[in-house]
Amino acid sequence: MAAVRYIVRDVDQAVRFYVDRLGFTLDQKMAPAFARVSRGDTTLWLSGPASSAARPMPDGRAPAPGGWNRFVIQVDDLASTVTALRTAGVVFRNDIVAGPGGRQVLIEDADGNPIELFEPRP
Repeated sequence: MAAVRYIVRDVDQAVRFYVDRLGFTLDQKMAPAFARVSRGDTTLWLSGPASSAARPMPDGRAPAPGGWNRFVIQVDDLASTVTALRTAGVVFRNDIVAGPGGRQVLIEDADGNPIELFEPRP
């Protein structure tokens, strides 16, 4: 499964925009932190300032709308995935963080583009 996460300032406002303006369906809402909407095969995760995805990175950079959009790859075992990728030399932006929906970590591709690995809560 792959999804796109957008950092937003206001989850409720973002949900209204995507549902009312673009025809998405609200699948899950944990406002003010998070909501998940979908349209056809597209799933969009809307993460507000209260979400774990909006936490600053260890180097001080803070996710903000428009600059931290990334696609998400859901994994079954985040810890073992992180171990394998670290062994392979993959660059990590942060360590694993936990939030209301599960655990996540950000990696970078060769050009520095972020990719989120996410393990949902059981």
